[in-house]
Amino acid sequence: MTHTPLKINELLAALQTNIAAAISTRQLSNPLMIGIHSGGVWVAEAMHRALAIKEPLGLLDIAFYRDDFSQIGVHPNVKPSQLPPNLDGRDIILVDDVFYTGRTIRAALNEIFDYGRPNQVLLAVLIERNGRQIPLAPDCVGATINLDTGQRIKLTGPQPLAIHVETVAVAVS
Repeated sequence: MTHTPLKINELLAALQTNIAAAISTRQLSNPLMIGIHSGGVWVAEAMHRALAIKEPLGLLDIAFYRDDFSQIGVHPNVKPSQLPPNLDGRDIILVDDVFYTGRTIRAALNEIFDYGRPNQVLLAVLIERNGRQIPLAPDCVGATINLDTGQRIKLTGPQPLAIHVETVAVAVS
């Protein structure tokens, strides 16, 4: 496994700048920030502090909303989501660590809409990488990276928070 370090502080600063600009441009009023377990929660905690969001941070575990649930089976560390009981009319900032295929975000939106119909959802991700499979895209990113087959991004944390590119074994047919 090869590890290429990325500059986490620069990525977080870029994401913070982009979210702050989007809050202003889209006129988000008293937004609720929601982090997706687990890496998205770590990034959301940093953004929540940096942007001085007033509402408590929401936590989302999308394990039961994934479209590959039957393939991956029950995940032993499923945690309950911690969201306000009604999201009707709320402005939401949804945060994840890596945007890859779009499937995690699709699952997160499905769960959010089970809690109500938000006014708008702003999607913020630390890293957007190539490989999209669903027609979704983030509104705010810390960086966009193209990876080769057999590479993935790994976020570790929460303290210290670090991110790197790993090379994984690719099955040969």
